[in-house]
Amino acid sequence: MTQPISILLCALGGEGGGVLADWLVDVARHAGHPAQATSIPGVAQRTGATTYYLEVYPLPHSQLQGRLPVLGLNPLPGRLDALVSSELLETARQIGNGLASADRTLVISASSRALTTAEKMTMGDGRRPEGPLLDVVAAHSLRHHVMDMAHLCQQSGTMVSAIMLGAMAASGLLPFDRSHYEAVLSGPGASAQASLRGFALAFDLVNRQREQAQYVEHVMKPAPSVAAASTALPADVAAKFPLELHPLMSLAHQRLLAYQGAAYAQLYVQRLQGLLAAESAASLNESKRPVTLETTRWLALWMAFDDIIRVADLKSRASRWTRVTQEVKAKEGDVLKVYDHFKPGVPELAALLPQGLANRLLRWDRARVARGLAPWAMPLKVARHALWGMASLRLLASLRVLRPFGSRYATEQALIEEWLDGIERATRLSPALGLELARCGQLIKGYGSTNERGKDNLLHILRHVCGPASAVPLANQAEAVARVRQAALQDEAGQALDQALLQHGAPARPVKEQPVLWMKNPRLQKS
Repeated sequence: MTQPISILLCALGGEGGGVLADWLVDVARHAGHPAQATSIPGVAQRTGATTYYLEVYPLPHSQLQGRLPVLGLNPLPGRLDALVSSELLETARQIGNGLASADRTLVISASSRALTTAEKMTMGDGRRPEGPLLDVVAAHSLRHHVMDMAHLCQQSGTMVSAIMLGAMAASGLLPFDRSHYEAVLSGPGASAQASLRGFALAFDLVNRQREQAQYVEHVMKPAPSVAAASTALPADVAAKFPLELHPLMSLAHQRLLAYQGAAYAQLYVQRLQGLLAAESAASLNESKRPVTLETTRWLALWMAFDDIIRVADLKSRASRWTRVTQEVKAKEGDVLKVYDHFKPGVPELAALLPQGLANRLLRWDRARVARGLAPWAMPLKVARHALWGMASLRLLASLRVLRPFGSRYATEQALIEEWLDGIERATRLSPALGLELARCGQLIKGYGSTNERGKDNLLHILRHVCGPASAVPLANQAEAVARVRQAALQDEAGQALDQALLQHGAPARPVKEQPVLWMKNPRLQKS
């Protein structure tokens, strides 16, 4: 009771970290306790954080008999009583600075992420995994509360600062009543009411977490069965696959059902069955099927490829309208208008046509480009809120029954079969090689030129790094595929990929023809 309570607040630019610090100081003064806050400004938005350090004396002025405590201006490593952060990676970064300790610090953190610039620049999936970050929080805190603060903000219509204040109030760290906090937040206007709603949601959530933690300390429950995750998977399908595949397969099966129907989902199951049989014959370990597990994810994503039919379906769903309404905070009686902009070109239209018609249309567009013209495209502005706009989107989405007859569908299925055949053939030779080829499924992403480039890279690996014509020894093919795949995800131009191919004895990718466009000088035209 003779040492001040030290608190470090961490927020990104524009999230109201300074407001939260002021609130806590006002709460302490409202309750009659000495308090002091200092701030360390950072860079705006996700490139940096702004931190605020507070010290609150646990005894009120009435018990100090006129004496005033000396409060610090900076946090000391290992001496922090509370670390409150609005972003999970920022929480781990502050813990990495040595400020938190497992025998003293209460950590309150958001589970949501704001991706860093380095994470966004990676060609592959550059996101840092959340599991290790949560492990860091658990290992370096006496108590911790991790919650989805972004969802609470959406529910209450307020900023994250009010959520963080409610979590602090319910944690029991500070010697203040709930009424002290609510008195500071109360005021006229809709913003004050929203802040009170957010405060109450976070307060109740942390209270429930504390009650659950206390209960678990007395009664230890067995872990839930893995089979519970497979409830969405049909029983006849679940019986054909090991339990460890069920959670991911259930998500994939539901996605493909919504994408193209039961027959398409059954095709997905049949493809995995063939791969599972090949892996079972090649592997001595009956309990694990890593090749099939890795293929489960990427196969589902590839089979549910994006085309204008899927885009129209996603944009016309009721859940999207609900989400947009919540994001703009539209109230009852407000007029909300949503416009969707499309610019389909010849490749998108040709994808819906049979192969013969599609080839003729593509040749026509390539001839236009060869003459120096821009590729043909048709800009569209569709009013999602209007009856005709909604009807147009739903009409386009209903064309999924014609998707199997289109040239894009036939092309994608042929490439998928070639990839799966390569995985199956490689698995019979070496399970490690089959696993690396299955991981190559992450090369297929995006749309347009990005998607085409990923498929070209995958086919080049299949045919020249580990195929029958490969000059790479079988013992080195698994490592070669892994290194080439990582290189393909590094840069968009593919220079690292070509270097990796040459280093492992495989030919570089062929150079594609590109038309030379001559631009007229506007100054010469004026003269």
